[in-house]
Amino acid sequence: EVRNNRKMRESIPDWLDEMGIAELGNLWDQEMTALNEQAPVVLRANTLKTNIASLKEQLIAEEVLTTTNERFPNALILNERTNVFRTKLFMDGLFEVQDAGSQLIAPYLDPKPGERIMDACAGAGGKALHLAAMMENKGQIIATDIYQSKLNELKRRTRRAGVHNIETRLLDSTKVIKKLNGKIDGLLIDAPCSGLGVLRRNPDAKWKLQPDFIEKIKETQQEILQSYSRVVKSGGRMVYATCSIFPSENEMQVEKFLKSEAGTDFELEDSQTLYAHRDGYDGFFMARMKKK
Repeated sequence: EVRNNRKMRESIPDWLDEMGIAELGNLWDQEMTALNEQAPVVLRANTLKTNIASLKEQLIAEEVLTTTNERFPNALILNERTNVFRTKLFMDGLFEVQDAGSQLIAPYLDPKPGERIMDACAGAGGKALHLAAMMENKGQIIATDIYQSKLNELKRRTRRAGVHNIETRLLDSTKVIKKLNGKIDGLLIDAPCSGLGVLRRNPDAKWKLQPDFIEKIKETQQEILQSYSRVVKSGGRMVYATCSIFPSENEMQVEKFLKSEAGTDFELEDSQTLYAHRDGYDGFFMARMKKK
């Protein structure tokens, strides 16, 4: 009875509901409810150009009211949804729109000014820009992706943000990774995933998802861990993150990697799953590993 109610109430396909129960048990019900609520709009103050107190004041002048949360030192949460992209503050690169949960991922890699960092699945670069700000524009960030269009968008965003230490590289052959073998201090793998943790931002996704897609994406996740991990130098670190709440895309992938030949030199330092129902923002997972 509960199941039928949930599928109707939360509008989810049968197979996904079954997978959710199998993976998360009782948590699935609460999590689905939370993932169907509207997500808040969250800004990340670009610390290369401003700080959170100053940005908050400047937004008030634009009649945009925000709330802070000490867990996210650079985040401003909009009190009500509004189009912040038309503000001069945005055009001047003083902030990015980035969910609070996602703002925890770059700090988790603990990037330091002067290091060489790689953002392996950079996309349009929200996390790369955050890494650059944390590194105070010093050192080097290599942002790679398989789509040139996303890297072009990242280049536009770096100009607006006043970021100078990001270099984009299109992954059009295995040579790109081979050249970086053992040269990277910190590797971020924000892996392609089912996207279940961010359903609030794209509610239609649950109807577009197919079981075979999830199986394929798990293979891709493991392949990415296997091939990219080689770039990490001895003593370096790697963060594997997904915007999924399913253990089979998360802890189980990390365990599988650590047991494999490619993972023998790595040890798990820490991992955490954030749930929408418990933490109030998108659901996601992150694990940090250190190379011996």
